[in-house]
Amino acid sequence: MLRDINLKIARGSVVGIMGQSGCGKTTLLRIIMGAYLPSGGTARVLGELTGKLDREGLYRMRRKMGMLFQFGALFTDMSVYENVAFPLREHAELPDDLLRDLVLLKLQAVGLRGAARLMPTELSGGMARRVALARSIALDPQLILYDEPFTGLDPISFGVIARLIRELNDSLGATSIIVTHDVQEALGVVDYVYFMAAGRVIAQGTPAEIRASSEPFVNQFVNGKSEGPVPFHYPAPDYGADLEPAAA
Repeated sequence: MLRDINLKIARGSVVGIMGQSGCGKTTLLRIIMGAYLPSGGTARVLGELTGKLDREGLYRMRRKMGMLFQFGALFTDMSVYENVAFPLREHAELPDDLLRDLVLLKLQAVGLRGAARLMPTELSGGMARRVALARSIALDPQLILYDEPFTGLDPISFGVIARLIRELNDSLGATSIIVTHDVQEALGVVDYVYFMAAGRVIAQGTPAEIRASSEPFVNQFVNGKSEGPVPFHYPAPDYGADLEPAAA
């Protein structure tokens, strides 16, 4: 459950929403994309109050968004080319030549034009994530949402995806929101951070301000400390008491 959430995201920026698993990051992302409607307060996205949109209004708003799902979520029975072409076929009536040019342009942007005819099972994890990124920008969205984009990637793929997020955002003139618990990687990409815990924003600021935060939980999380507000030991009775023999 989210509580006391109040955030603004500047147009053209790359913003990180960070925190532990289960802190409410993905729930917040679903509110932004209109999958959940707020039970209290309002959510204004791309100038629209999501709680006042009907079904068609929500679809219209979402057509201005791109979404990179965790692990990519490619269609396994479609080639790389057809995966990227899918949103263009669904939302735009384009002649075949123009459709082909746009698909190859998006694949070129992520370095995978040569992989257009491959199937998802022939791709590495990093390549699959890049294809999913090409698909997410197929319609030149105003807002791009990333749900844990770095999960499961090797260091080279990490670096490639991080660079592409920044470069594509800037070249498209878009706004990007990255939901992640991979703090160090994301802090090198984003302009601003909202740090969440237990359904609330407990800290916010630039990457430098988050790294220097004196808030105990943020400090523990950013620096990977084993002890802090999140303890190493799960609450339990005194250890000595557990070792005493049971009463006869």
